[in-house]
Amino acid sequence: MAPQRFKKPPQAPPLFTGTPKSVMEDTKRLIERSRSLENRVVAEVKPEDATFDKVLLPMAYDENEGGLETHIIGFYQSVSTDQALRDASTEAEKLMDDFSIESSMREDVYKLVESAFKKGDKLDAESQRLLEKTHKDYIRNGLGLPAGPKRDRYKEIKKRLSQLCIVFSKNLNEEVGGIWFTSEELKGVPEDVTSLFEKGEGENDGKLRMTFKKPDYFPTLKYATDPVTRKKAYIDDTNKLPQNVPIFREVIVLRDEAARLLGYPNHAAFIIEDKMAKTPKTVDDFLGDLRQRLTKGGRSEIKTLTDMKKQEYKSRGMEQSFDGNYYLWDNRYYDRLMLEKDYSLDQAKIAEWFPLETSIRGMLTIFETLFGLTFVEITGNDRSSISPSGRGDDIVWHPDCQVFSVWDSEDQGSGFVGYLYLDLHPREGKYGHAANFNIQPGFINANGTRHYPVTALVCNFSKPTPKKPSLLKHEEVTTLFHELGHGIHDLVSKTHYSRFHGTNVVRDFVEAPSQMLENWCWTPSQLKALSHHYSTLSPEYEAAWREQAGKDASTPEKKLPDELIENLVKTKHVNDALFNLRQLHFGIFDMTIHEPNSHEEAEAFKLSEMYNKIGYDITQLDSPAQVGAGYDWGHGQTTFGHLLGGYDAGYYGYLSSQVYSADMFHTVFAKDPMNGEEGRRYRHMVLEKGGSQDEMETLKGFLGREPNGDAFYRELGLA
Repeated sequence: MAPQRFKKPPQAPPLFTGTPKSVMEDTKRLIERSRSLENRVVAEVKPEDATFDKVLLPMAYDENEGGLETHIIGFYQSVSTDQALRDASTEAEKLMDDFSIESSMREDVYKLVESAFKKGDKLDAESQRLLEKTHKDYIRNGLGLPAGPKRDRYKEIKKRLSQLCIVFSKNLNEEVGGIWFTSEELKGVPEDVTSLFEKGEGENDGKLRMTFKKPDYFPTLKYATDPVTRKKAYIDDTNKLPQNVPIFREVIVLRDEAARLLGYPNHAAFIIEDKMAKTPKTVDDFLGDLRQRLTKGGRSEIKTLTDMKKQEYKSRGMEQSFDGNYYLWDNRYYDRLMLEKDYSLDQAKIAEWFPLETSIRGMLTIFETLFGLTFVEITGNDRSSISPSGRGDDIVWHPDCQVFSVWDSEDQGSGFVGYLYLDLHPREGKYGHAANFNIQPGFINANGTRHYPVTALVCNFSKPTPKKPSLLKHEEVTTLFHELGHGIHDLVSKTHYSRFHGTNVVRDFVEAPSQMLENWCWTPSQLKALSHHYSTLSPEYEAAWREQAGKDASTPEKKLPDELIENLVKTKHVNDALFNLRQLHFGIFDMTIHEPNSHEEAEAFKLSEMYNKIGYDITQLDSPAQVGAGYDWGHGQTTFGHLLGGYDAGYYGYLSSQVYSADMFHTVFAKDPMNGEEGRRYRHMVLEKGGSQDEMETLKGFLGREPNGDAFYRELGLA
């Protein structure tokens, strides 16, 4: 039991009591407050008198305060069960984005910022960084263009792009498609999965409905023995959002036009200028080199998997229908089969040792030990006691939510750190993947006190049933650990300004801290510590397990057996080349569409064909195109939320970040992953800094040298 003082944090959690009406009213109030502040600064400060304290500091404080409400307003569209509230959240985000664009193109404010910038007053490092970035942002937002048609067009494009990206994301979140399959067509898919499928009536009587949500879709691709079922699931999922086809096209064309208006050769050059890579050539060279290194391994892996497919067809008397191809919808199925046959690895069996609740507790314990933290779950009456409204239900947006207050451990001073929320199961209208959302940023108030951050993990793990808790496949354990890593980054960051808080770092570094933490999910001692067989959690679960396993089955060990751990760890790099070639498909497609040689080329892009052809050229995974359908068979780009959600000309960061994450892990943690001294050093030198200093300086400070790719290439067997 945690001490009583842990229960009463010095800062109350936020309220999630927004209505469609209040969301719109609050948005307009916040916009007007910020506009009035800018007007006042312009009215009161002459360019010759402009300083950081007079111009940028008031706006920074306004940004800090505004984030306490705007993040929640925008969050509702990803988690609310109320369609009207989700719609209002989307509309509010459009208003906020429109205002942000107008604000970023105010020449009168820019002149004051430029004057303060040129003065060269001595500032602390974070304030200097804010001044430099703000000044550059005005130029990148079109104020380097002369007033007139070009600048007006740029502003028009920015507003249109904002609207398009919001609608694209809303379409993704609210997609409700699915396929009715017979039980025979779903043969092989675990009952744990199909028991949660909607049961058909009328013309669909006797059928089960697979939705395109991850807990339905991925197990179907992995386990359905009927290749026709897998093919239909894959192709229909790829084509589930036809309304996003024209949106994606318009976005790519407008981005190119906007970059050229500012004098850049293309959108990639505009975006990457501010990243660690600095130039598209650096990115293209990195991706090209990695592709060259991986290609031979990928071909070898496909040959092995194709041979396995041929053998399986033969054993099932299906030789006549084997065409020698290895399709996109084959990959999850045969990858799983290989792990089971060649490595004695049954993912469903291993999942029995990773119930969601105990896995979370185990992960939080790891973070407590490493980083000097304490997590206290807030339940029942304790929620009411800290709720500003006195109602515990008001501090969550859904009954599924868990809330934790987070504290420093005694050796770190026992101070309050912030709040962590977990929203882990799928529901209609909810964000469909796994992500960390900042709910309220951390910063220093104008009076010198600290506002503590609030962060949320939004995931889509399978729901518990009466016979079993929610069980995590190992890849889901890794996903949860990764997203929790982003959450910890968000929580322990300590910056003056919310602009630099937590994961507000450059895109080609942001994944590195979480990717580094994934290594703990492959460390035998930590797998043992995280594991806890579900049958030992309650008499009901034990009875259900016995019913399934048989009366004569021996009682499972409470912790994951060493033999299974050994088998699991051996699979870390199985089919790794193919996995990373798939990542290269996404990264190279992203760069290709954002690096046209001319605007006319961008306008002429056949994006669906490009997406599928680039994918085949890189991975050699067959698709309908290899059997005569043409490369326009699917629209995979329409579900690629990253490219319209901030990762444009930035998806390469998932691969380049691994260079940094592998370097940090193997240099500092590999020998002793639970070294609390190094963990605390990492917390304070890397995570705490957020984006308040140059990310390369952060890395060099922690490593004691320039980062390099040696560990990354060794990990992939390419050194």
